[in-house]
Amino acid sequence: MTSTVTTHESFVHPALFYRTEQEYTHQTVAFLREGLTNGEPMAVAVPGPNLELIRTGLGGDAESILFQDMTEAGRNPGRIIPKVLRGFADAHPKERVRIIGEPIWAGRSAIEYPACAQHEALINAAFGGRAATILCPYDEVRLDPDVIADAKATHPILISGRGRESVSDVYDWQAVVDRYNQALAPAPDAVTFSYGGEDLPAARQFALAQATRLGMTGERLMDVELAVAELTTNSVVHGGGRGTLAIWAEQAQLVCEVRDAGRLTDPLAGRRPPERGQLGGRGLMLVNYVADLVRVHTGDDGTTVRFYLSL
Repeated sequence: MTSTVTTHESFVHPALFYRTEQEYTHQTVAFLREGLTNGEPMAVAVPGPNLELIRTGLGGDAESILFQDMTEAGRNPGRIIPKVLRGFADAHPKERVRIIGEPIWAGRSAIEYPACAQHEALINAAFGGRAATILCPYDEVRLDPDVIADAKATHPILISGRGRESVSDVYDWQAVVDRYNQALAPAPDAVTFSYGGEDLPAARQFALAQATRLGMTGERLMDVELAVAELTTNSVVHGGGRGTLAIWAEQAQLVCEVRDAGRLTDPLAGRRPPERGQLGGRGLMLVNYVADLVRVHTGDDGTTVRFYLSL
């Protein structure tokens, strides 16, 4: 890794484009060993097989690094910033932190990808001005060319598998956030419930009944109730006082969607941990924590929040 990554005083967000396991291991291990030399707290959140490549490459040096399997910790891209990245960085408020985060891998679905691309873009807003370096690897062989193109727009620094570094000439993270702010149409077989302030308990009961009918069981029913309660309450308080709840099953997942007349003006809504002593502002973040995926569309005509839970 060159000096841009290692000596910059504020936030650094490079993308690493690798083609082989050898390139991946060499570049990530070198990145982490530089952090060890600098005495920086470090974390690695990548898919399980890549986690083992890094651990093996580091040998005994891996003992001081926090490792997380991104397929679990980051299953929902919406919780990576608050729980994985900010969770680690905020635990070291007076030190520069160094993180490897790989939120996009070949197994990600087309439904998940827009949230992944927005996540990568929003890291730049979430960490602007902070003393942190977050390296994001991308598999050039297995990922779609459009994914690689988006990575070049969401990362100001680009690193090849051989370590060559350049500045992205297409960096524009806001454009990526806007491009994937896609309209969401409910399924034709969705059942719906319209609610106002007086109907919030009934909306929760409707959600539980439909989730049970569609095959949801056990503790995940509590996740359904919590997420629906948070989103419908937000509609009443911030979304014009009313909303519509829709529920259906899709590809072995329960899908719940809330529509209202509000508009989200904060692109980091649901991804910014509340400040100490802050009242409110946790609803959408709680939904991100319990759901397997959250998709959001907001515009002049209102906001749609859709969350997915595995059946």
